[in-house]
Amino acid sequence: MTVYYIDSLFHSTIDISLDLLQRFPSLGIAKDHSSGSPLNELASTRAGLFSNSSHLKIWERWIYDREVCIDVQNEEEDQGNRKQLLRKGINGLYQMKLLHVRTIEILEHMCVVLRREENLNYMQSKFFQKALFQAVERGHLTFIAYMRRHDFRRFLDIINEYGKTVFQFAAEHRQDKIFSIILTFVKERREEIVGKKDEFGNNMLHVVGKLSPSTHIVHIRGAAFQMQNELQWFKKVERMANLKDINCVNSDGLTPQEVFTVNHRDLVKAGELAMKETATSSSALVAALIITIMFAAAVTVPGGLNGDTGIPIYLHTKAFRIFIVADVISLCSSTTSVMVFLGILTSRFAEEDFLTSLPKKLIIGFLTLFLSIGAMMIAFSSAIFIMLPEKPSIVIPSIVLASVPIASFLWMQLPFLIEIIISTYGFRYL
Repeated sequence: MTVYYIDSLFHSTIDISLDLLQRFPSLGIAKDHSSGSPLNELASTRAGLFSNSSHLKIWERWIYDREVCIDVQNEEEDQGNRKQLLRKGINGLYQMKLLHVRTIEILEHMCVVLRREENLNYMQSKFFQKALFQAVERGHLTFIAYMRRHDFRRFLDIINEYGKTVFQFAAEHRQDKIFSIILTFVKERREEIVGKKDEFGNNMLHVVGKLSPSTHIVHIRGAAFQMQNELQWFKKVERMANLKDINCVNSDGLTPQEVFTVNHRDLVKAGELAMKETATSSSALVAALIITIMFAAAVTVPGGLNGDTGIPIYLHTKAFRIFIVADVISLCSSTTSVMVFLGILTSRFAEEDFLTSLPKKLIIGFLTLFLSIGAMMIAFSSAIFIMLPEKPSIVIPSIVLASVPIASFLWMQLPFLIEIIISTYGFRYL
């Protein structure tokens, strides 16, 4: 029975799994011949069972959050509803939400079984411990949240075979949401938990000083911002630690800071190369080109100069004033951008620089670069309008065509800038 239940759970026949659990509640924590259990399978299963609307697009999230009722006891009469769902193109979202809801129901039934007095010792068993740490590693926040409600004091004291607590394990695997939800309930014990050592003499600060598993930072673009994320985690835990834990040495005789430096040496070098390449190839070069163009445009003004006075012929027109202001803004901002990118190239690229110093410079460099590009397009449009004031059929297509390469550059680089801003200012510090 246990083997069949695990098989049904693993192969997503979720309704069968729920029905079996309702009939035989003890199945949720029963062990099979291979020392596995449904609880372990649920903890180690793919993320889809615990998915929610956070990863969906805005319109998909709106549909997902609506309540859609299906009469499961009278399916024949309910076929109209199903066809309507298909016509609207939301059947996939419905099935996703149904899978999520059924999984939560299974998890709730398992928690009810765990709360029974005769099963209290199960929390100390290796099966429960394995399930708990598998869920943390895979980032199953829902699973951890429901397990935490069972018996939080015992929950905090559970350790794996290496002597690490759930809190330490979440930090090691950079599971920010799980780390944060546990943190809200351990404020009075945070120093005790941070200082707790595993079998190698590592406290939590030593643990986060090690390089994160590649699967947890591969989604971060570029080595420089992977290094930033590592530093953010280290500083986040360091704020929780007391001076004794910060200076504590492990079995190798290393402090947390020394562990961090040793494990991130290669990432620092890779981050330096990535930052220099970004500052030169795609940024400083473009800004320098804009400086050249806008300086030349300021000297050779559209419409030319009065031969007798040397004053621009269209000086008193509104379009010319717009041209001059846009030209000055573009020239100054592109010059600032070049200076900032040169500042990046001459940085010492120490570990701490990747936390805020280098990202801030990159943000300023990109913002001033985008400002110079926008001002350049305004200046160009004004110049075209000055030279061809009564030819809108020529002016408008010319401006649109000239905007295509500029727009493509912004389209490629703007998402990167947004990522930098979010990674620098969006990380939750204590």
